[in-house]
Amino acid sequence: MKVLVTGATGFIGRQVVHRLREAGVELRLASRQPDRLDAGPDAMLMPGYDAPAEAFLALTRDVTDVVHCAGLNNDQGNATEADFRAANAQLSARLAHAAATQASGRFIHLSSIRAVIGARASATIDENTIPDPQDAYGRSKREAEIAVLGAYTSHGRADAAILRLPPVYGIGMKGNLATLMRLADTALPMLTGALTANRSLLSSQSAARAVWHLLCHSQPLRPIYLASDEPPVSVAAVIGALRRGLRRPTRLMTVPAGPMRTAATLLGKRMFWDSLTATQICDPSLLVSEGWAPETSTLERLTEIARLRNPRRPV
Repeated sequence: MKVLVTGATGFIGRQVVHRLREAGVELRLASRQPDRLDAGPDAMLMPGYDAPAEAFLALTRDVTDVVHCAGLNNDQGNATEADFRAANAQLSARLAHAAATQASGRFIHLSSIRAVIGARASATIDENTIPDPQDAYGRSKREAEIAVLGAYTSHGRADAAILRLPPVYGIGMKGNLATLMRLADTALPMLTGALTANRSLLSSQSAARAVWHLLCHSQPLRPIYLASDEPPVSVAAVIGALRRGLRRPTRLMTVPAGPMRTAATLLGKRMFWDSLTATQICDPSLLVSEGWAPETSTLERLTEIARLRNPRRPV
């Protein structure tokens, strides 16, 4: 087995590389920053979506399997719909077509629950949930899913799978979880009265374990999988866990939702507020039924991550 990992220097890509190396897998690593890779001659520049076809054929030549982590994340505030579509959908389509012609094994495409629901929607989702993306990032991820599966189908193959992820936490996490870390790292009371909705999260290590499971388990691949920790946790509990790790007083104050929503609206943060108060639960039952074990100590892991962020702060 020789596996191509794209986005190998990214937040999740680094964990995938670590897990595969632990398993003794031969790797080819691709990144927009290949100088940060230590794979020797098998460290390659990730082609752009408009690169010549030969660049994608060279990238996938002599590998058995592909794990596609590369893409444009939704924390890029100045990215346009065209940027997301190019970096996520078009790039994924070209890579999948090249891989389907010459990589004999599996293609695992890392996607997001944003391909299915918007950040402000409340829902429980599984692999059968009808996709309804609500922003440019989500639409590009859904288009990428369709392109990857379509590329393999067009070559008469069924060994590609989409792995949809909820917000992923770990050292170097970004997005709303990084914002919560910054908010937790203050001495101010946190007004958490309405932050009781449950959310599915996923550790970066668990994401990497899910990838390895899909690469090597013996059953035929299904088109769509979801991974998440179990059980879901509330935003208030996440803030409390981060504060414990940061050695800050918990200071969680219950305040009715109405005034907090009004304040968020006046501060121009209504969308962020709505995203924090939505219940979003991912059902990983399919992946679990095939032998994958979810993380079950989410809050303890978050506390440890926060502690590592500033280990010298006195108790």
